[in-house]
Amino acid sequence: PLCLQYGIVLDAGSSHTAMFVYKWPADKENDTGVVSEHSMCDVEGPGISSYNTNPLGAGQSLVHCLNQALKDVPTEKHVSTPLYLGATAGMRLLNIINRQASDAVLSAVTDKLKSYPFDFRGAKILSGEEEGVFGWVTANYLLENFIKRGWLGEWIQPKKTTLGAMDLGGASTQITFETKETIENPQNEVMLKLYGQVYKVYTHSFLCYGRDQVLRRLLSKILQAGNYQATISNPCWPIGYQKNLSLSSIYDTPCTEKEKPSIPLSTSITMVGTSNGNLCVLYVNKLFNFTACPYSRCSFDGIFQPDVSGNFIAFSAFFYTVDFIQTVMGRLVRLPSDLKDAAEAICASTWSELLQKAPQMEKRLPDYCAISMFVYLLTTKGYNFNNHSFPNIAFQKKAGETSIGWALGYMLNLTNMVPAEEPASHKSLLYNNWVILILLFVFTTLTALVTAVCLLRRSKSSTI
Repeated sequence: PLCLQYGIVLDAGSSHTAMFVYKWPADKENDTGVVSEHSMCDVEGPGISSYNTNPLGAGQSLVHCLNQALKDVPTEKHVSTPLYLGATAGMRLLNIINRQASDAVLSAVTDKLKSYPFDFRGAKILSGEEEGVFGWVTANYLLENFIKRGWLGEWIQPKKTTLGAMDLGGASTQITFETKETIENPQNEVMLKLYGQVYKVYTHSFLCYGRDQVLRRLLSKILQAGNYQATISNPCWPIGYQKNLSLSSIYDTPCTEKEKPSIPLSTSITMVGTSNGNLCVLYVNKLFNFTACPYSRCSFDGIFQPDVSGNFIAFSAFFYTVDFIQTVMGRLVRLPSDLKDAAEAICASTWSELLQKAPQMEKRLPDYCAISMFVYLLTTKGYNFNNHSFPNIAFQKKAGETSIGWALGYMLNLTNMVPAEEPASHKSLLYNNWVILILLFVFTTLTALVTAVCLLRRSKSSTI
């Protein structure tokens, strides 16, 4: 078999951790289109940020998947296999509330990772910009938008336009795309040099706009409106569904900090679904601030954003939400109105209707109304996708057999597998040799043909 090299990245998200094992031919570290996902493993339990009071538990939680990696990567390759852990918005939030706790979690995780025979290269909290840009690199790398090999072994820069990337996690959401426009806020601009080409990329990460934090912020708005009474109706939940919520589960995050009530957080409130889509969308709309904008134009919350352009790929919870609409609700999502109609249909359903459609998804079912509404408002009113640009969004979670997300781009960057220089010239030398060989072959064939024709003619004239 081909001599393979391996790399491992742990994606420590806010709600869970996933481990990806990548592989590529060892002699082709700078080739492209050759790194692929070898295996993946979902870590049991919540994200590492929820071990804030038990840091050792965070390290321990990774053991099952790390043991899996010991089997997935051949033993003789362990020592040369780089191992990274990147933590995203869950740890960003913990770092804001309690710096000591987040340091303790990272150090416990580091100790555990160091105890394995891999080449451990560090555990860190990624910034929102890094998360956005690495997701963009992953998607475009997998779709061979930067560079690809021609059939003669030569490098081709396809001069393709790149694809925008939209990621929706548990605690934050990112939008990243190449633009020719002026980026008015320098914090949103990233210049990347890949394979000798320069890309000007716009990126922004919205903290507290991930799926789980959006749901908490929404509950806080509904509780506020209901004045924290013992029983409160939730228009975003289906009729027939109800749940007791303790206030502490909603107000234990910086995302709802400003709305914390003065009553004790140990208070428990009964929330009852009323399947009222029109009212639900009003609450979801309150999560965004569409008024203040210090730039020539904004998405929301005063954040500059140029016009969206080109094709986009939307993954993570964007994919899961649209996939639910298409597979469970049986509705195609092509235009913004399709998304809106589907959200309204989910919001109008009763709990028993939803359970009948997808009994195996019971845990997340009550929230699909709110999240569908949120995805609709985020993409249309927030990012400004319209009837013309919305159809350019592909909702998918993989490209080929490889998951889209920041993990692959992060590894490619840290192992310098996407060089800033153009590909080495020996590749074109190889290409030149091919050309010479082909020309020689053509020349030889032609010579042989000409000789054959001459001989034929000669033999004909001698027989007359």
